[in-house]
Amino acid sequence: MDNFTYQSQTKVIFGKGAQADIGAEVKPFAKESPVLIHYGSGRVKNSGLLGEITASLKAHGISWVELGGVVANPRLSLVKEGIRLCRREQVSFILAVGGGSVIDSAKAIALGVEADENFWQDHFIDMKPVTEALPLGTVLTIPAAGSETSTGTVITDEANERKLYAGSVVLRPRFSVLNPELTMSLPDYQTACGASDMLAHIMERYFTPTEQVDLTDELCEGAMRSILKNAPLVIADPKNYDLRAELMLAGMVAHNDILGLGRDGDWMSHDIEHEISAIWDVAHGEGLAVVFPAWISYVWQEKPARFVRFAEKVFGLTEGNDEEKVIDAIAELKAWYHSIGLKTSLSALEGVSDAESRIPVMAEGAVRGGVRGSLMKLTAEDVEDILKIAI
Repeated sequence: MDNFTYQSQTKVIFGKGAQADIGAEVKPFAKESPVLIHYGSGRVKNSGLLGEITASLKAHGISWVELGGVVANPRLSLVKEGIRLCRREQVSFILAVGGGSVIDSAKAIALGVEADENFWQDHFIDMKPVTEALPLGTVLTIPAAGSETSTGTVITDEANERKLYAGSVVLRPRFSVLNPELTMSLPDYQTACGASDMLAHIMERYFTPTEQVDLTDELCEGAMRSILKNAPLVIADPKNYDLRAELMLAGMVAHNDILGLGRDGDWMSHDIEHEISAIWDVAHGEGLAVVFPAWISYVWQEKPARFVRFAEKVFGLTEGNDEEKVIDAIAELKAWYHSIGLKTSLSALEGVSDAESRIPVMAEGAVRGGVRGSLMKLTAEDVEDILKIAI
């Protein structure tokens, strides 16, 4: 097990009606200046959630400004607009109301307000440490990315087709409200993409070169089995509160790094997927459904015991030799993605065209001109081969 330091400042308020007194949670961070309410689509308004939140803020004497318009694969252009708004209005706190895209956008705004004009170059491209950010909180409406308790943000520079990450403990939300009732109107596709994303967050940590991590292995395996079980059940019974609660909790646990303590995660599948969604704007969860089976097919022989354990403990596969178990596990994983309505090949994704010709560019972007990955060190040539499997 590796050395680690773990720090979480996020207060989690979970359950029915958890957002009812959101003003009381915001109040300790609110100053004389307004807070920014950041959100995505009209769903937040049409559902009455935004009105409920603003009424609670008003009841606690808190003023606010609003910025909507966040889309999947959140855009750098809107982040910059948010930074300008926060500086102009002297915003003291950001409240993100939505899913992972909204929360990631809010985190990037929080980072950018406290940085200089070169924040994108410094912290997303050059990956310089992030030491300051505006405080923020969240009201989660889509369980998926785990951004409600995580340290990271992923933003798309749409002008240059780049999707990059920045992270720091200062980006963990101060509080997050998780009410499974708020997820009951989600389309099946969004629920499925969310489940794929949270499963991927665990697999990135599970497929590790670190030895002797039995406790977190067991935790990862249990969480993965829960997601595999409950995601199809939620899609079949979307108004079931208990099933929604299971999936919402899984999304949080998958990415608050409890499951990654003392182990070195891989994260190459995420890096590869970011190249795909930066170019074609595909849903991150479905992109991961394409990449992960291809990545496992390519790297499993680097650490076969790890993947055999995955086959046995997560999918219950006990027949056959090691290679047969891993091949069967890949087939089971693909079948699960298909069962919740996701595609598992790049060429089948809606809007993707001429993918083969873009493979060299994506491969170079994924490794940033070097060698990346933890379980197996991958070159651009390796990533090209993985993408060819994924086609």
